[in-house]
Amino acid sequence: MSDGNQIVPLAPAKFYQRSNEESRQPKALRPKRSGKCFFYFLALIVLLSATTLVLAIIVAPRTPHVKLTSVAVEYLIYGNDPIPSFNMTLAAVVSIKNSNFVRFRFENSSSSVLCEGVVVGEAKLGSGRVGARKTRRVNIAVKIRSSDSLSEAKNLSGDFNSGKLKLFSYAKAERKRSFVWNCEEQDCSDELWIES
Repeated sequence: MSDGNQIVPLAPAKFYQRSNEESRQPKALRPKRSGKCFFYFLALIVLLSATTLVLAIIVAPRTPHVKLTSVAVEYLIYGNDPIPSFNMTLAAVVSIKNSNFVRFRFENSSSSVLCEGVVVGEAKLGSGRVGARKTRRVNIAVKIRSSDSLSEAKNLSGDFNSGKLKLFSYAKAERKRSFVWNCEEQDCSDELWIES
């Protein structure tokens, strides 16, 4: 029986594992996955959120401040005979303060003067720009005249007799529509002492 024709079964050279057999392996035999990737991703999210929050606080757009800095009377004529009336020219300095980190462009800006709730004078500030974190001063001349509707005011002749005239100023700087805010308004009340 030593015939050389003995049949030997073929065995695979390597053992290849099937994909569905991998899940059936006990956990001890599976390779461990690293948890670092999750923590790196979480740290990146926290870092980006903190950076966004800091930039939002620092670079948040603020409304510029318009302020009537000084006023001087250049020309004044007034009378209380038969109806109270006045005619004057005021030289004023309007300051526009920009507290933002970007420049501010304004256009169609104006300043008005009111007496007894009636507009008696108006001046245009024009258009221009204020640099980042800067203040710009604009010199204006406001011509003020009493109008017919103001002559009916009863307090005006009393103010003239007491030697003072109460004026109310209103300044408005309108921004171009390319940013968050539209305009800044400033109200100011002043008394003008009239003496001859």
